[in-house]
Amino acid sequence: MARPTPSTRPSGAARGTSRFPYLLVLPAVLLFAGFVVAPGIYALVLSFQRRKINGGLLGGGTHTVWAGLANYRDVLGDAELWSGVLRMLTLGAITVPATVLFALLFAVLLDMERTRLKRVTRLTIFLPYAVPGVIASLMWGFLYLPATSPIGGDHVDFFGQVAVYLSVSNVAVWAAVGFNMIVIYTALRALPAELYESARLDGAGEWQIVRRIKVPMVMPAVVMCCLFTVLAALQVFNEPNTLKPLSNAVSSTWVPLMKIYDDAFGNSDIYSAAATSVVLTVGALAVSFVTARVIQSRVQEGK
Repeated sequence: MARPTPSTRPSGAARGTSRFPYLLVLPAVLLFAGFVVAPGIYALVLSFQRRKINGGLLGGGTHTVWAGLANYRDVLGDAELWSGVLRMLTLGAITVPATVLFALLFAVLLDMERTRLKRVTRLTIFLPYAVPGVIASLMWGFLYLPATSPIGGDHVDFFGQVAVYLSVSNVAVWAAVGFNMIVIYTALRALPAELYESARLDGAGEWQIVRRIKVPMVMPAVVMCCLFTVLAALQVFNEPNTLKPLSNAVSSTWVPLMKIYDDAFGNSDIYSAAATSVVLTVGALAVSFVTARVIQSRVQEGK
């Protein structure tokens, strides 16, 4: 009598197990679709429309018409927007290297054996990241103001034409260093201790170990921090928008996101704001892609 062959079809328990990972990621997918994909599609549709007055100048109302690429032509020809882009890039040129370098320095110092009070120090460096951006900007704004400044605001103009870039960048760096430090520090703690012991047996000092072992081996984490910081620099809004009422040096269209906000809610021109948002999104994706490729190529050349 022939033996019954086992069925190749998965059992009910196996099918349930294979579906379980999809159930775990389903809430994140739904939230991403509802709060990122759907608003993005809606903004894209709005960017091809504009509002037209009925019946000429004396008309009694308005209606929405298809504008084609007219909004994009206006956006790309807007000198005020390009001035904001230049200011945003200037801030990024300050905040990105400062944030990553300070984060790497603090992570390396915390990872050294001779460092004392590591938990307290790590928490102290990370705490600014937990402070909401608006509150951090307000706090630093009052530290900058001459009437309330304990750091020399009555002698130094922190909102001067050049100093305002450093003042805004300082708020962003102060808030972002802690998160990036934790990322790099976690990567350092994951390295095997045998590497350090072998290097010490060969006569390597602490800083030689840092330069030749620790930093090269945590470069993937450093690259990730660079990408995070670049994306944050391209979305700068809270810091200048909160400091705007405290200084005339920051206008309502100082950076691109502030201009989008002003167009949409100040001038009630959501169609131009949508077109600017699409242009800024495409630009941010392009800059992020180029940054990632450049950093990865440099890392591979250094190996």
